[in-house]
Amino acid sequence: MKEELERQIELQLYQGCHKTLEQASAKELYDAISKAAMTHVFEKWETPSGKRASYLSAEFLVGRLVYANLLNMQILGQVEELLQAHNIDISILEEIEDSALGNGGLGRLAACFLDSAATQKIPLDGYGIRYQYGLFKQYFQDGFQCETADDWQRFGDPWSVRREDETVEIVFGDQTVKAVPYDTPVIGYDMAMINTMRLWQAEPLKEFDFALFNAQKYDGAVKEKNEAENISKVLYPNDDTDAGKRLRLKQQYFFSSASVQDMIKKYKAKQDDKFAGFSSAYAIQLNDTHPTVAIPEFLRILVGEEKIPFAKALKIARDTFAYTNHTVMPEALEKWNVKLFRRVLPAVWPYVVKLDKALQKELSDLGVQGEAQNIYRIIDGDTIHMARMAIFATHSTNGVAALHTEILKESALHEWYKLYPQRFNNKTNGITQRRWLGLANRELSALITEKIGDKWYTDLEQLKKLEAYTNDEAFLERYCAVKQEKKKQLCAYVEKHEGVKLHEDFLFDIQVKRLHEYKRQLLNAFGILDTYYGIKEGRITNFTPTVYLFGAKAAPGYMRAKGIIKFINEIAKLVNNDSDVNTKMQVLFVSNYNVSYAEKIIPAADVSQQISTAGTEASGTGNMKFMLNGAVTLGTWDGANVEIAQQAGEANEYIFGARKDEIEALQKGDYNPKAIMEKEPRLKRVVESLVDGTFSDGETGMFKELYTSLTEGASWHKPDHYFIARDFIEYCDARLAVNQDYQDKKAFAKKCLINTANAGTFSSDRTIKEYAKEIWGLL
Repeated sequence: MKEELERQIELQLYQGCHKTLEQASAKELYDAISKAAMTHVFEKWETPSGKRASYLSAEFLVGRLVYANLLNMQILGQVEELLQAHNIDISILEEIEDSALGNGGLGRLAACFLDSAATQKIPLDGYGIRYQYGLFKQYFQDGFQCETADDWQRFGDPWSVRREDETVEIVFGDQTVKAVPYDTPVIGYDMAMINTMRLWQAEPLKEFDFALFNAQKYDGAVKEKNEAENISKVLYPNDDTDAGKRLRLKQQYFFSSASVQDMIKKYKAKQDDKFAGFSSAYAIQLNDTHPTVAIPEFLRILVGEEKIPFAKALKIARDTFAYTNHTVMPEALEKWNVKLFRRVLPAVWPYVVKLDKALQKELSDLGVQGEAQNIYRIIDGDTIHMARMAIFATHSTNGVAALHTEILKESALHEWYKLYPQRFNNKTNGITQRRWLGLANRELSALITEKIGDKWYTDLEQLKKLEAYTNDEAFLERYCAVKQEKKKQLCAYVEKHEGVKLHEDFLFDIQVKRLHEYKRQLLNAFGILDTYYGIKEGRITNFTPTVYLFGAKAAPGYMRAKGIIKFINEIAKLVNNDSDVNTKMQVLFVSNYNVSYAEKIIPAADVSQQISTAGTEASGTGNMKFMLNGAVTLGTWDGANVEIAQQAGEANEYIFGARKDEIEALQKGDYNPKAIMEKEPRLKRVVESLVDGTFSDGETGMFKELYTSLTEGASWHKPDHYFIARDFIEYCDARLAVNQDYQDKKAFAKKCLINTANAGTFSSDRTIKEYAKEIWGLL
C-alpha cells in the first residue's frame, strides 16, 4: 500500500499545484496527503442499514484531523517514512491549524464520542454547524487577552465533502435560508467503521440581487447573503444584546431543524408507516440544552406537515430523544425570552405551548396541582426553560460523572428526579485513547505496546497489566525518560510559539482548561504568589524547581475571567524577572490554547491541576487525559476527580478542600471570607495584592472588581462564591506536598504509572457503549 499511497500523493500534488514532494509547501502537502487518504476512505464510507444514533451538538472540537485520521487508518507510519525519504519532517503539518469548532470540554467530548463509536462499530453520526470562524484566536498584549478571528478554512477542508443535493431550507420569522451539509468521515481505528459528522453551513436562497445592484443599491444587493451567512459565521457570538441573543437562537434552530429534517427525509424514503417505527430507526442525543429546540421542531413537522396527532407525535419524540446534562449551575441551563422566541421562530412557538400544556396535564395526572406545577413549567411567565423541555419530552436524562448525577438527583434537578426517577442515569465521560495516548504520546505508546501488546488501542482496560511493572526499576526509568522527552518537546514548541525558554528539568505543574471562575485559576494564581513569597522570604526551603503552566481562553465578554488572565500574567512577570526565585519558579500562560497545544502539554505534565469548587464541575475530561499520560491529580473532590481517585487510589492523588456537603452548608450559612483573611495573613496578603499596588491592571479596574467579588460579592452573588478563602491553605499545603514528594523520583514515578495503569475506565469507548446499550438500544 505504501507505493500506492506515494503514487496517490504525488498525483494529488501534480494535479493540485504542479509540484513535487520536495517543492510543496506545508499547506500543499496537507491537501495532497488528505485527498490521497480520502480515496481509500470513499471505498468504505457508506451508511449500513439498521438503527442509527444521531448526536446533536453545537460544538465539535475535532482539532487537527490529518494525524488522527492517518493513525486510525494505520498509515501514519507509512506517511512519516515517505516524507522522511524526501527529507521532510511530518511535523511540518503542524503548521495547519486546528478547526476549533468548539469551546472546550463539551465539543471535545463530542469529538471523542464520534471516534469511539466508529472504532466500536456503533452507528453514530454527529450533527452540528460548520462555523466559518471557529473559536477566536487568542493573543496577549501587555498581559491582556485579545481576540482575532480564527479563519480555519484558509488551509482548505480536504476531509469534508459538500452535499449540495441534500440541502434543506430553514424558515425564521424574518428570513429563510439554506442549510447546506458538509460531511466529514469519522474513521474508526483500523477503519473498523466509518461514520459521518455532518455540519451545516448557512447560505442565502438568492446569492446576489442583480436588480438592486444595477439600481446602485450595492449593500442591498448582498444583504440577503450577508444575513444568511451570519448564522454560521462564528461559534458562540456575544449575546449580551438582543441582536446577539437572536443570532444565538437562530444558530440553535438552524442546525437542529436541518438535522431533524434530514433524518425525517431519510426515514420517509425507506418507510411509509406514519412514523410508527421512527424511534426504531433513529435515536437522537441532545448534547446539553443547545439543540433542545429540535424537539418542538420535530413535533411541528410531524403534526403540522405530516398530520400526526400531537399525542402520538409526542410519544414518538419521547421514544427517540435523550438529553445529556452538563452542568449543575442554574444560570447555565438555557432559557429564552418568550417575546424573542416568538419573533424568531413563530412557526415553532405553538408547539412549545402544546408541550407546556401536555406537561401540565401530566403533572395533574401525577398529583401535582396548582402552584406546585410552577417549578416544572416549560413556559414560566415570560421565560421558556429549555432544560425542563428536554427532561419532559425525552426518555432519558443523564449526568456525566457519578457525583454530578447524584447532585442532579439530590438538588439541581431533584423535583424532576422525583417525577421521573427511571429516566435519570449516569454516563461518566471519557476520552479517546487513540488521540490522547496513541497520537499525543507516541513514545509512551511504544513503551506500553512493547510490554503489554497493542490491544489497548481498542480496549483501554488492558493498561491494568502495567501494574505488574510498578516495582520494576528498569521500566520506571524508561517511563520517566519518556516524560523527560515530552518535556523537552514541549519546551521546544513553547520556545517556537511563545518565545519563552522553559526549564525542561523542572517539575511541570499544569492547569489548562476553559477560563471560568468556578474552575478557580485564581486560586492557582494565589497559590503561586504564596509560594513566591515563601521562597523569597525563607519560609519554603528544599523546594523542587517548578514550571507553572496555564492555558485557557476567556469568553470575549467575560470581563472577570479576562481580569484573572491579566493577573496571572502580572504574576508571571514578577516571578520570571526576580533573580532571587526565577531559578526555582517559572510561570507561563501560553497563548491560543487549543487541541493541538493540549497534545503537546498534557504528556509533559507531572501535576494536573483540577481545582474546581466541589460540586461545580460536572465531570471534566482534561483530568482523564492527564491521568492517562501519567500525571498525578492535585484536585478537589469534584466531577470525575472522585472516580479518578477511586480507580488509582487516593494515596496516588493529592485531594484537598471542602467537599460538596460542606460547600452546601457554607452556601446556606454565614460564610465570611474576610474573617478567614484576618486569621490567615498569607491569604490576606495574596488577595490584597490585587489592590495594594503590587500589580497593575492598566487602570482598567479589573483587579479591584476581582477583589470586591471576593470580599464584598456582587449584586448576583455573595462574597467569594467559589470559596477560594476556604480552600486556600489546604490547597497550598497539598501543592507543597506534591513538590516534596517529587524529590523521590522512583516513588513519584510509581504513583504516575499507577495512574496510567488505572485510566482504562475513562476511555470514551466504554462511555459510548453505555450510551448505545442503555439509552439508544443499539447493543
